[in-house]
Amino acid sequence: MLRFPLMLASLLLLCFASAQAAVTVSFYSHDFGDRFPHAFIVMKGKLDATGEAVDANYGFTAVSVSPAILFGSVKGKVESSKPDYIAKSDHQFDVVVDDATYARILAKVAEWRDRKQPSYSLNKRNCVHFVMELAEVVGLKVNRKSRLFKKPKSFLQEVKELNPQLG
Repeated sequence: MLRFPLMLASLLLLCFASAQAAVTVSFYSHDFGDRFPHAFIVMKGKLDATGEAVDANYGFTAVSVSPAILFGSVKGKVESSKPDYIAKSDHQFDVVVDDATYARILAKVAEWRDRKQPSYSLNKRNCVHFVMELAEVVGLKVNRKSRLFKKPKSFLQEVKELNPQLG
């Protein structure tokens, strides 16, 4: 008789502990200026499987920002931003993901990081294209034919409109 309540309590504790482990992916924009990238993600939380803490951010930008980006592809890189840059950027929305989705995000980031150079194109592969693909990985609807690929904030607001569950 005492076994059932004990098993139930253990099961509830296990479910509660699992529910607490999650990674929040936050999408940010930074309207124009001399610092890049203008669209990026921040990930914070804990992995279910290991309890490992996650605190990372990724954006995509040109290795060297110069007039050359106006004329064609240039070398690109995935980079992480410093906390002060993130604090001065506009938080657009959050999505909570499980371990499997977190792993797919890291794979997509690695795909962009490891692309053949030159990999950055203002019109075809910029920071907004990068976050668009990450938004798809986390299960959001995006407009792949958007006219906002050079407007990070407007693009992420469009994503938010396409996904009413974001609030």
